[in-house]
Amino acid sequence: MQTLSGEHIAAWLESAAEVLEREKGFLTELDAAIGDSDHGVNMARGFAAVRDRLGRLDRGDVGALLREVGMTLLSTVGGASGPLYGTLFRDAGQRVAGAAALDLPALAGCLEAGLEGVRRRGKASPGDKTMVDALVPAVDALKAALSAPGAADGAALRDALGRAADAARAGVEATVPLIARKGRASYLGERSAGHQDPGATSCWLLLRSLAATAGA
Repeated sequence: MQTLSGEHIAAWLESAAEVLEREKGFLTELDAAIGDSDHGVNMARGFAAVRDRLGRLDRGDVGALLREVGMTLLSTVGGASGPLYGTLFRDAGQRVAGAAALDLPALAGCLEAGLEGVRRRGKASPGDKTMVDALVPAVDALKAALSAPGAADGAALRDALGRAADAARAGVEATVPLIARKGRASYLGERSAGHQDPGATSCWLLLRSLAATAGA
């Protein structure tokens, strides 16, 4: 697979909705320790709404598809995650407006634009114990893949997404000892250390699902 088409993106979103429903309890458990105990429910609800809308969305324009996903998440997820995930998808879609499919450079640029939007909206940096701690290493892994030998090969996109998902997982694990500096968890101060960040975890789950879709 050299590109991700709108059909691939739709298949990923279908899979992501299933994953988030399945992992809803786990995400809620993580959020109960340092947040409002609603992250799992909110994410599952938001992506269920995305799945329900997929049949009515144009898959010929990947940028428009991602923007519509962002708007759906903004209106359905709720909590702190709704604006952040909505911005992630909306800004990613704006970067690739009009694209019928995404090759590796377009995908890297797309995700980087989404990350920039999240950082701008949430005012978060790496090390703040947020979803940014999963997104930054994932974007870095995709950008590194651009200069790797065989970057134009069909396997390159699949392999790059696998490495991005692995990097995101490492970023998630690195949130455990951190003291939260943003969001509800920051109110706990040092008591937030020792807990895995739920937002970073849901971000990793989405990237893992995308990598699985590319490898199918």
